[in-house]
Amino acid sequence: MAKNNIGKNNFSKIYRVENGSKFQLKDWKTSSDEKINEDDAEDELKEIVEEISDLQNVLYADNKWSLLLIFQAMDAAGKDSTIKNILSGVNPQGCEVYAFARPSIEELGHDFLWRTTKCLPQRGNIGVFNRSYYEETLVARVHPELLKAQSLPNNLLTENIWEERFEDICAFEKHMARSGTKILKFFLHLSPEEQKARFIERIENTRKNWKFDKNDLYERSFWKKYMYAYEETIKHTACEHAPWYVIPADNKAYARLAVADAVLSTLKDLDLKYPTLSNEIVVSLKSYKDSLKKEELDIYKI
Repeated sequence: MAKNNIGKNNFSKIYRVENGSKFQLKDWKTSSDEKINEDDAEDELKEIVEEISDLQNVLYADNKWSLLLIFQAMDAAGKDSTIKNILSGVNPQGCEVYAFARPSIEELGHDFLWRTTKCLPQRGNIGVFNRSYYEETLVARVHPELLKAQSLPNNLLTENIWEERFEDICAFEKHMARSGTKILKFFLHLSPEEQKARFIERIENTRKNWKFDKNDLYERSFWKKYMYAYEETIKHTACEHAPWYVIPADNKAYARLAVADAVLSTLKDLDLKYPTLSNEIVVSLKSYKDSLKKEELDIYKI
């Protein structure tokens, strides 16, 4: 992998799924065939992040598009660190990150899209969902007893509920796309072997003990069910205006580069530009500048 060449080549497109009709998770690897040098990867990520930061400034000023980044993954796949690293240089005024854990009582009193809908990014902003409305077709599918907490009418809990959820999500994402929101969905594809190694590291490293939750081991026991749920979710919701990226996540450095490259490529494709000013305003700016140059600074002294 050549240094300074990753982002320019839009290499992340090989992980992009726009048509899920034939998607099978077994066809996607959890580690890249391409070996990377950790130092080169870090330098490359810094350059991509700088470009993302520059384009985010234009996105904010242009105030026409918004960008929504959705992250889904098994525990310890690196969602938090990926978000932190790729958005480290972004102006916080134009970016908001939301983490969606178990729904609250208030959230359960609404439809499953409600809690995320109110957190969608406004025009000019980047919004990040650490987990999302896709929890409904992942965690709730693996643990269908969670549906009971939603107090849905019995006649709505049919055998077709997951297909109906996919329909709802697809319609929702089409609505967002038609309203000027670019949607990128990332599945950080981690192997059970790598997850095991990261869990052990969290236990052995006292500085990471706080990250370990015994419930993670319980969820790990449902691995095959989760993989089926992810496969079904991607198969039914991947489309051109809301693609999934199935990112090999066993190597954190590579995963971060791939995600950052996808974000950068999307921002570049928007052909963003700073707003242009009318000739009248440009002339006025010159007069304001002349006025400031002639200004007596003594009047501001205390």
